[in-house]
Amino acid sequence: MSIPRPEHPRPQFVRDSWLNLNGQWDFLFDFGNSGVEREFRKDENFDAAMKASVMPTAITVPFCPESRLSGIGYTDFIPAVWYRRRFTLGASDIGGRVILHFGAVDYHSAVWINGEKAGEHTGGYSSFELDITSLVREGENTVTVWAEDDTRSGAQPKGKQSDLYYSHACSYTRTTGIWQTVWLEFTPKEAIKYARITPFVSDGKILIDAETTGGRTVSAEAFYEGRSVGKACAPVMYGRTTFSLALSELHLWDLGSPLLYDLVLTLDGGDTVKSYFGMRSVGIGEKGFYLNGRPVFMRTVLDQGFNPEGIYTAPSDEFLRRDIELSMDLGMNGARLHQRVFEERFLYWADHLGYLCWGEYANGSDMNDARGIGYFLPEWMEVVRRDYSHPAIIGWCPYNESYWAHDLDSINQKVTYAVTKEMDPYRPVIDASGGVHYVTDMFDMHDYDQNPSSLKANLDKMLDDPGYVHNPIHQEQCRKNVYGGQPYWISEYGGTFWNPDEPGGWGYGNAPKSEDEFAERYAGLTTVLLRHPLVCGFCYTQLTDIEQEQNGLYKYDRSRKFGDKVYDAIRKANTQKAKIEE
Repeated sequence: MSIPRPEHPRPQFVRDSWLNLNGQWDFLFDFGNSGVEREFRKDENFDAAMKASVMPTAITVPFCPESRLSGIGYTDFIPAVWYRRRFTLGASDIGGRVILHFGAVDYHSAVWINGEKAGEHTGGYSSFELDITSLVREGENTVTVWAEDDTRSGAQPKGKQSDLYYSHACSYTRTTGIWQTVWLEFTPKEAIKYARITPFVSDGKILIDAETTGGRTVSAEAFYEGRSVGKACAPVMYGRTTFSLALSELHLWDLGSPLLYDLVLTLDGGDTVKSYFGMRSVGIGEKGFYLNGRPVFMRTVLDQGFNPEGIYTAPSDEFLRRDIELSMDLGMNGARLHQRVFEERFLYWADHLGYLCWGEYANGSDMNDARGIGYFLPEWMEVVRRDYSHPAIIGWCPYNESYWAHDLDSINQKVTYAVTKEMDPYRPVIDASGGVHYVTDMFDMHDYDQNPSSLKANLDKMLDDPGYVHNPIHQEQCRKNVYGGQPYWISEYGGTFWNPDEPGGWGYGNAPKSEDEFAERYAGLTTVLLRHPLVCGFCYTQLTDIEQEQNGLYKYDRSRKFGDKVYDAIRKANTQKAKIEE
């Protein structure tokens, strides 16, 4: 039987010795969330529960039970679920370490191997791994997973998952349990555990931070188009090492021109990891966002990554690439990866296509409660750690539209910003997109004005008053915004409703009466932003329709929503030279 999503899920950290565990797993709904007490971790109890169940007892991993691709498609609330799968290991597999990886499990999960607990993880968006060496044996083994999920708790980050029975407005079908690839990795006992790559373009070198489970030295060799362009080696002290590698050839990663290097990391004793990196610099300056030392207008689109078959999970690797290509075909150069964490394979394609990405996270935890940071920050740190080395990531934005977070003067935002900058001092960080800004490297706002003339008039006020910042939404809550002259951009706009073929649905503003009117409105709004001397980027809402939200540039299934004339007008508007690029 073919394995769904067979590609390596961690493309910047690849070993040859791995086993994909996607495919059919035994499955149980646990509506009373009583399976831990009933000891479903034991095969005989799991079997008895399957036999007694009137619900489906098989699922296709890595697709969530709410999705059609899982083979189930159950979309009501699911308090908890259980999974089980058997796998076979040979003597060579267990000679070193056996690491079990989960791309993502929503939300709180526990894992047993052969009935013995291997570990737990909290967080529905970040990847995690468990060393199961001491629990596996030669021959048949069993992995059992429990996951509980409560999108109505007000505590856990949930992004755009609906907290009502039905999807509504801009909240959509939920995702419960496993929704990214599960795989085994076989390593030597002394192995490279993690590596982080930081490019320094001006010096023509990279900085490598590595963590190991032993060993004495880590060696690194960089290649460009197959030829060696640099080597370095450093000692390991207490399981860590940091060293630089100078490049004999400098080739820059850029928009639509993603020149990439291959990197091979070797730990003495035989462990080898294959990776890649891009040489590019990002930062902010007088004209806004800078890439490789020049101002670049961020022509981005809001991408939420949902799809009708897999919901959070892409049906295929090619599907992830195609979403980027659809955006680039319309003259976009990047995306806000909105209100969730994408599969790392999406970032692989962004890296390989030269596409800018703002890394985001999911709202949902209570920002007016200091305890909310306990739900939010640890997982966000795992996200930044996982995605740090991708050249396509140009900035971080952990929160979205924090209009309600003013009661505590948003200690949550301030702490999260500070931690993010500590983890990554080389990228800009926005504390909360479109919301109340307390400490931020860029000042972004959301404006769904459908009239180009009034949009321009409001933005032009910034030209006359340096202390004024156009902030159109929730003025009362946003009075605490103090504009400090940071680069300014409209990180959500448009969202124009268009759905002439289907009843219902919603979008922003009054729907145009024709495709020509849509094209005119799009071009008008976009031109205002591109030609304004203080605006350094836009993000159009959104790439595709999602369920009832009908304001995408494509339909939910990624088919074309307009005729050629509209797409030509969108492309022409997006590719105008921006004022800051002159």
